[in-house]
Amino acid sequence: MDVRTLCLGVLALGESSGYEIKKTFEQSFHHFFGASYGSIYPALAELERAGWVEVEAVEQSKRPDKKVYRMTRAGRLALEERLAAEAPRHRVRSEFLVLMYFAHLLPPNRPAAVLDAMIERMTHTLEVEFSTCDAGDAELTPGQRFALGYGRAVYTAALRYMHEQRDDFLAEVAATDAAGPGWPDGGLAVAGE
Repeated sequence: MDVRTLCLGVLALGESSGYEIKKTFEQSFHHFFGASYGSIYPALAELERAGWVEVEAVEQSKRPDKKVYRMTRAGRLALEERLAAEAPRHRVRSEFLVLMYFAHLLPPNRPAAVLDAMIERMTHTLEVEFSTCDAGDAELTPGQRFALGYGRAVYTAALRYMHEQRDDFLAEVAATDAAGPGWPDGGLAVAGE
């Protein structure tokens, strides 16, 4: 799925500025899709050129005009077609997991610091950001509740796993560090030697 499709999806919920679309990504999609202003604004420009969104400049006091985007009927049809054709893939991109994968190559105190920071961040996300996905929240669609509930379930399971594995994992990493960087011969392999 691309950023343009997600922008159309946000606009299907109502007109929004680029800033408001970015906030929706951060608040509602953060556990499964990320996008920066650098990808949102070009996507909106492409959607406007395609005739899938309209933009209106709204005057603001002591600030530049705010651009408010609204989906057109053609945009709604394009969104429906894209959603109907999208394969249900599930991909995860996690710098945290890359760091944990190579924990034996990190400085001795870094694996614990990274793991503890992730535990803290995920705990905050569960307590604050996923609080909006309560089953009784009438403002959310069933799909929004499902996606947010899925995120809550994944974060809850990940936190449980991290708490259960933390001490053993860190002990193993420390033992690997003491034995060398993890190469079979105990040293770094250099190509061509």
